[in-house]
Amino acid sequence: MSMRSETSSVPVAARLAITLVVSASALALVTGLCGCNGKNYKTKADEETYKILDEKWEEDFGQMVNYQVSDQTPDSNEIVAKMTTTEGLGLVEAVGIATQYNREYQRQKEVLYLSALDLTDTRHRYARQWFGTVDATYANNGGSDDVSVDSRVGVTQNHLLADGIQIGTGLAVDWTRFLTGDPRTSLASVLTATVSAPLLGAGAGKAARENLTQAERNVLYRVRTFNRFRKTFVVSIINDYYRVLQDRNSVGIAEASYQSRIESTNQLRMEVEVGQTASSELGEARQALLNAEQNMVSARQRYEQTLDTFKIQLALATDTVFTLDPNELNLLEEEGIKPIPYSAELAIEIALDRRLDLANTANQMEDTERKLVLAADGLGVQVNLVGSANVGSTADTDWTRLRFHEGAYALGVETDLLLDRKAERNAYREALIAVQQRQRAYDEQVDQIKLAVRQAYRNLAERAESYRIQQLALTLARERVEEEKLLLNIGRGTARLLLGSEDALVAAQDRVIGALVGYTIAKLSFFRDVGVLQVKPDGMWEQNTL
Repeated sequence: MSMRSETSSVPVAARLAITLVVSASALALVTGLCGCNGKNYKTKADEETYKILDEKWEEDFGQMVNYQVSDQTPDSNEIVAKMTTTEGLGLVEAVGIATQYNREYQRQKEVLYLSALDLTDTRHRYARQWFGTVDATYANNGGSDDVSVDSRVGVTQNHLLADGIQIGTGLAVDWTRFLTGDPRTSLASVLTATVSAPLLGAGAGKAARENLTQAERNVLYRVRTFNRFRKTFVVSIINDYYRVLQDRNSVGIAEASYQSRIESTNQLRMEVEVGQTASSELGEARQALLNAEQNMVSARQRYEQTLDTFKIQLALATDTVFTLDPNELNLLEEEGIKPIPYSAELAIEIALDRRLDLANTANQMEDTERKLVLAADGLGVQVNLVGSANVGSTADTDWTRLRFHEGAYALGVETDLLLDRKAERNAYREALIAVQQRQRAYDEQVDQIKLAVRQAYRNLAERAESYRIQQLALTLARERVEEEKLLLNIGRGTARLLLGSEDALVAAQDRVIGALVGYTIAKLSFFRDVGVLQVKPDGMWEQNTL
């Protein structure tokens, strides 16, 4: 709406200034009412998004912890400041740091958040939507000045019903103030409504309803995927933690072996000097000493490399100085080997019932079946019942009263005959293939889960037996070293046999710790594959009850 300058008693410049002031004032007012700032928008987005995640998070997924995104990226110094290490970083604290700061874990949380955030936009399309505009225009056309201000405010809402009926309603209020010598105000409101209902086929709101349904289910799938990731992640961190401790223990064994070789070599040197032992045995001892030194250097390098890699898992810089708590290995030794309350068949049955990734595949198979039904509906004649209403208000200044008796109403039928169904035919054929593909994917995943659980079960049994065997081997290696020392002292042994027994002892000590760590990780992996491992608030795990 506009008013030309030649009919106005107000100078163009003045009217233009008033126009800009009114527009700026209206914008400032709306901005103030909305609280339009980044922090407010973020808060609202978080509230709505986390509410959706709360709706989708089921009880058997585990506790709702370690899933909220952070808007700050901490540096290594901040993480180190929160570490309370005294004797060394404990396992619980290490896992807690990893679930809070690990970069891949943060990315997974963000993917989860964004999936729910996308759903807020999809839901918004079918929710009440307010709109408001303030437009100000100045134009000069061949010496004729036009200045206008226009404002529009209202609300619209689309409704989707389960059977494909789509209803749209809207109420708009127009307000225009003309900048003239005799200002006037014009107010008017318009109520609109539309309805579309499918009588035959896949028209009206069926496709939109399917899109909304799929969007809702996609967030549920992402929640399951995140919880599956949490379990896998915790097992991987525990595995890495114990591997670092294992390498550190190997350093201690290598250092002890090197010191022992120094003492043995010095002893043999004195015996050679007094003619009690042949010089050839001293040469063998010196060669063994060099080998022990090399093993010690390699063990230290391997430990430092493993520790640096683990630091990255904790989002720490590789030059951060800290150690892990060696008592964690002692706790493993005290716990030992305990039988698990599962047979292989029972474990498979539980896995097929509780695995979250399999639940996703099963639900996705249902998705393809729904889409097949929709595609089949699109092959025939398409008939929609459509209706509309448009009702205006009474006098210009009485915008709250609508004149329903003078409204414009329409009711009709939309029909799409079977003249061209190439796209619908192809969509139907694609849907048929998608159903078969999803069925095969589900069947294959069932077989893969059965195989994985059986392998995990056999691996756990093997690791338990390996630990028992390595303990016996360690006992035997210790006895052999003592025996060779005794024989050497009474002149019936040789340095070569003693050195060989000491090498066997070092290897046996390493293998025992490796077997114990291997059994622990195998047990956690078994619980993860069965689906009974749950993540606790501190990031650690617990076995879910049957």
